Amino acid sequence: MARRLLSIWFPRLASDTSLRQRPVEGPFALTLRSGNSDHLHCVNPAGMAQGLSRGMALADARAICTDLATRPADLARDHAALASLRRWAGRYAPMVGADGADGLIADVSGVPHLFGGEADLRSDLHARLDRAGFTAVSAIAGTRGAAHALARHGGGIIPDGRLAEGIGRLPIIALRVNHDTAAGLARVGLMRIADLIALPRAPLARRFGQGLVMRLDQALGQHAEPVAATPDAPHFGVRMTLPDPIGLQSDVMAGLARLLDRLCVTLATHRMGARRVRLELRRVDRGVVVVEIGLARPMRDAGRIAALFVKGVDEVEAGFGIDALRLTAPVVEALAPEQLGAAQGDAQGEVQGDLLADMLSSLGNRIGFDRVLRLLPADSLIPERSQILAPAAYSVAEPSPVRRGPHRPITLFAPEPVAAAAGHPPRQFRWRRMRFTTLRAMGPERITPEWWFDDPTWRSGLRDYWRVETQEGPRLWLFVTPQSGGGFEASGAQAGAQNWPGASAQNWYVQGEFA
Repeated sequence: MARRLLSIWFPRLASDTSLRQRPVEGPFALTLRSGNSDHLHCVNPAGMAQGLSRGMALADARAICTDLATRPADLARDHAALASLRRWAGRYAPMVGADGADGLIADVSGVPHLFGGEADLRSDLHARLDRAGFTAVSAIAGTRGAAHALARHGGGIIPDGRLAEGIGRLPIIALRVNHDTAAGLARVGLMRIADLIALPRAPLARRFGQGLVMRLDQALGQHAEPVAATPDAPHFGVRMTLPDPIGLQSDVMAGLARLLDRLCVTLATHRMGARRVRLELRRVDRGVVVVEIGLARPMRDAGRIAALFVKGVDEVEAGFGIDALRLTAPVVEALAPEQLGAAQGDAQGEVQGDLLADMLSSLGNRIGFDRVLRLLPADSLIPERSQILAPAAYSVAEPSPVRRGPHRPITLFAPEPVAAAAGHPPRQFRWRRMRFTTLRAMGPERITPEWWFDDPTWRSGLRDYWRVETQEGPRLWLFVTPQSGGGFEASGAQAGAQNWPGASAQNWYVQGEFA
């Protein structure tokens, strides 16, 4: 069986993709920023008819065509469109690969007779693409290089065994060589591919490089060039079409349970876990209702995921009924298989971890995952900076590092001034309108401010911290700033210290309370 390759070129892929979403009448172009100015990236036929071309400066284009409509180009969207077209082209060949940023190459060996021949296959291809709103040029030849060259210079079919005749009339640039090489060949009078075919290869390679000879031999079938189809990325989605419409929550949940079982099997096959799951319910009137949930950690447990859908499904307006369900996992993360521990402690840890994840998922879907926070340890001796707040769903719990030195209080708050009597630490002080007597004290623990942070609350300099046990019961964390007489704004408590018998001239503050 002779090898036959189909090349499909989309000369206006970017503009066709954009216009399919939002049609525009008249001249239209997509623009890309290059340097300090915008240039045309892709132009529709109406714009080309008025003299616009790719690469033209936008200012020049507007001077030529005053009614030009433009939009910024989206290269990621163009790449996704080509990937979708590659999957769609699978109806014509079992192996389809991308050919540059705007083309496809397919091995159609043994396929054309299913469509009535190669001409009928191309006719069917172009008819379907025209209905979808895509402009395309295609060619069929015995080699990839020949099909690529012909598709970008008019299209057509090169019969088997007639490669030299089929591509001989084409310009040399069609061989996928750079413009410098083509210009150098033109200077010596070599304009078409036919001018190169009869020439000896060694002089061509010495003067114009081995790449020219390789491309020529590839187009003529003397040098093999495979068609490598990139594997499709796994698609985590399943759907179900119902013979009769449904409307009860129990029926929707039953259908969801079946879809979740299939989706979780696919996730397990690829060792992935879902972070977001979207349920689309299509009603009889063609309306679509979407219920989407987030998960605090990657998951593929169908029962636990289904429980999070109950509230959203209960609020769905079924209308005249639902006749189709579609379930997808748009956001996934790697989730390796876990070995369940045989010990009872390991099993309890697994259960507690699952319960915590379910609680975070439930709260996150109600109030937002960015609002469910956890404390994480931070590498700082400053009490206020010893931990940070992070979203619980996007961070991993970390144990507090082993810390040497005095213990820290279980409760921290902003420094609150106290009215203190003389002493170091004070023998008596007043805090929060209550009077306290010191029984015993441990300290001081001196903490130096981090000079690389400009923190107004630490501009007073060093702090000496004391653990104070009071006769009244509370165990407090007090500090004094030995290098200055203040650092914080004066308050009523500080003013009251002047009337305290034997009042201290230093300013004392409470910043925490021990258990």
